[in-house]
Order: sequence, then structure tokens, then C-alpha cells
Amino acid sequence: MEWIAYIIAALFCLLGALCVASMIFSLPGAWVMLGLALMIQLCDRLYLPAERAHTFDWRLLIGCAVLLGVSEVVETVAGAAGAKRGGGTKRGVIGALIGGIAGAIVLTGFIPIPVIGSLIGAVAGTFLGAVVGEVSGPRPMTVRGSVKPALGATIGRVFGTMGKILIAITVWAVLSVAAFVP
Repeated sequence: MEWIAYIIAALFCLLGALCVASMIFSLPGAWVMLGLALMIQLCDRLYLPAERAHTFDWRLLIGCAVLLGVSEVVETVAGAAGAKRGGGTKRGVIGALIGGIAGAIVLTGFIPIPVIGSLIGAVAGTFLGAVVGEVSGPRPMTVRGSVKPALGATIGRVFGTMGKILIAITVWAVLSVAAFVP
């Protein structure tokens, strides 16, 4: 029956890697990976012997959840800090967030190279979303005036996403090792 645990651990490693890769598309892959680990933890009594009736330690899963929460804060703060540093407003920050997600989805279809289309789309969408956010609203900026905050939001988004993905890779590596180690 132990061989089932190794197959499940290998599948978790593969699916976890795909979850981390999906974060490039602005999808919540890290949280899906943590949910998968939790599901394995809850179901492992069905296939593991009683003396090894858990795959992951609960403290490890809680620690990973905290790290993923920190990664969300890192991404949000980095994008917002970039927009603010460039002189942006709350509307520009919100526009950058919405534009980044929309751009990643839309340009994935137009640029058929996997990952590259999504990355270009997220960056372009962040920039355009920030510009639209800054030129609309009660006190609109000019398009020329909105370029600096939009560029700041875009750079912040790129660094925030890189930080978030690095944290997710760390969580994936820790959970993958834990899945194989009794």
C-alpha cells in the first residue's frame, strides 16, 4: 500500500508545479496547490498505514498558508507602491490590477507562445489599466501625465509577481519534499 503514497506524492509534485506555473496567468495557482495538499492530508488515512496516517504536518500546512498570504501582500503592495511612487491614484492602482488580469487573459489568445503571451499581456494590461484609471474619474490626469504612474505600477507589478512566484516555488518545494519524506 506504500507505493500508492509515492504515486500520490509524485502526482502532487507534478500538479503543484503546474499550479505554480499557472500563476504567470494571474491565476491563484499557489492556493490551488495548497488546497490539493490539504485534500491529500484529509484523505491519506484511506491509503496509508495507521502508523503513518498523514502526509503533511498540520503546522507545515498552516505555515505554507501564512507564506502564501504574505506573497499576496507582497504582490499587492509592490504594485501599489510602484503606482504611488510614480504619483498615481487609487483609481490607477485598481486599473492596473484589473488591466493586468485582463491583459494576461486576452493576449494569451493573440500571442500563441505559451507563457510569453500571458507575460506580455499582464505587463501591457497593467500599464493600460493604470492609464485608463488615471485619465478617468473625478480629477482625471492627461494621458501624458498618467504615463509615469502607469510605468511605476507596471514595474511594481513585475517585481511583486516575481516575489509571489518565488514564494510559491518555495512552498511547492517544501510540500513536495514533505510528500515523499515519512
